Amino acid sequence: MKCGFVTIVGRPNVGKSTLLNQILGQKIVITTDKAQTTRKRIKGIYTTDVGQIVFIDTPGVHKPLNKLGEFLLDEAKISIPDADLILFLTDGSEPAGKGDKWIAQNLLQTSVPIIIVMNKVDKIKNLSKVEENLLTYKTLFDKNLPVIRVSAKTGRNIDTLIKNIYKNLPDGNLLYPEDVVTEETMRDVSEEIIREKILLNTSDEIPHSVAVKVENYFEQENIDKIYASIFCETKSQKGILIGKGGSMLKKIGTEARKELEQITEKKVYLELNVKIEKDWRKKQSALKNFGYENEC
Repeated sequence: MKCGFVTIVGRPNVGKSTLLNQILGQKIVITTDKAQTTRKRIKGIYTTDVGQIVFIDTPGVHKPLNKLGEFLLDEAKISIPDADLILFLTDGSEPAGKGDKWIAQNLLQTSVPIIIVMNKVDKIKNLSKVEENLLTYKTLFDKNLPVIRVSAKTGRNIDTLIKNIYKNLPDGNLLYPEDVVTEETMRDVSEEIIREKILLNTSDEIPHSVAVKVENYFEQENIDKIYASIFCETKSQKGILIGKGGSMLKKIGTEARKELEQITEKKVYLELNVKIEKDWRKKQSALKNFGYENEC
């Protein structure tokens, strides 16, 4: 049996979470087209008769502007040394940029094996352009790294990627039961689903300024009752989140509740409140309160 840890690293919006969801065949990580959608390391566990792959999905790597940004960068850094393999996920529809170069120079100077995974290649019909883009990523490293072209959206070449991952993993016994796909609790899942609906429904001013905390989660036989707070930084942001006559908050709550009912396979009562926590992204105490604290 093969068993090991695989860290997925890349710039924001290259498709890390979409790739993990595609591999697992179910949604365990929220996905949007907004940067900083993923804020914490999330484990996705893929098990077959060949072995078990424990994927670590990390936040998109970018220059930190506040305490939250520092946390996001640390989440990526921490996951690299203990990995058995690193997937450097890139947007293959465009050449390597400054962000890719920074990741290669600052995070991926490691003895851990690396596979360059070119995502979104289905967006380019010109094969010579794909090869040109590929060369810009390969030249970021002073050694010849294997490259696999995939489409996280359609699932193209995912089977090839999995085969190559297994080749790089050590022999070992399963770390998790075969039916486990994530370590996330329903509280964790609820917070992320609510935050996803906020990202999808609000303007650019809101997404980075919002944190969600489930204050109480009561699990019953026929219904789960969830009481959550949405934290933003200013009065104007609170107004946007609530909307005229509470319309935006209702929309966010309805969409989140419906998805949570699909996950729990029962009724969900979801109550949302919006609160102001000024400059929370700059405060260590607030980050800790919202779960954005690196494990020691």
